[in-house]
Amino acid sequence: MDSDNTRIRQIVVKSYSEVARGSLSFLAPSSCCAPGADSISLLEAGRRLGYADEELKIGLGEANLGLGCGNPQGIADLKEGETVLDLGSGAGFDAILCSMKVGKGGRVIGVDMTPDMVTKAAENAGRLNAANVEFRQSEIEHLPLEDNSVDVIISNCVINLSPDKQAVFREAYRVLKPGGRIAISDILKRAEFSKEILGHEHAYSG
Repeated sequence: MDSDNTRIRQIVVKSYSEVARGSLSFLAPSSCCAPGADSISLLEAGRRLGYADEELKIGLGEANLGLGCGNPQGIADLKEGETVLDLGSGAGFDAILCSMKVGKGGRVIGVDMTPDMVTKAAENAGRLNAANVEFRQSEIEHLPLEDNSVDVIISNCVINLSPDKQAVFREAYRVLKPGGRIAISDILKRAEFSKEILGHEHAYSG
């Protein structure tokens, strides 16, 4: 089982490294997950997920890579001064939006296991002057945070990629402050994946 988990993590890191470097897009017409037969713009894809146009234009093509399946920060009811954790922060889009909502007195921590994404997210935060957000490289099953240290956890279409979802939720519970809250946008599978999907790296990651 551990070897299977390692293989899944390697697949995810490989695919999302390619996305971070611009050599793969899950919005391309040939992608397994493109929402429709034809390629659509990042703006249109984001609108379908519940983002406002002014949000979508922030870091378009840099922080906003069109990788989510919803708008978790839109339902998190964020307040100024709160500490927010973004599980699987990618290029930093949702984390940067959160940083604007919690203000200078707040803090946002993005965690992602893909080095290329962490680097890209930090660059995007600097480019957009998001001084109250930081990004850390780690698996979301092993969070580099202290117990009871965050007010809100968000995640956008990432937990489905974890081979040990129970560990993700245990860690989330550990780092949440008493009375903290979680806002997750994700997908669920109705049946086990076929061998064809499991053998196709981009199909699984997408």
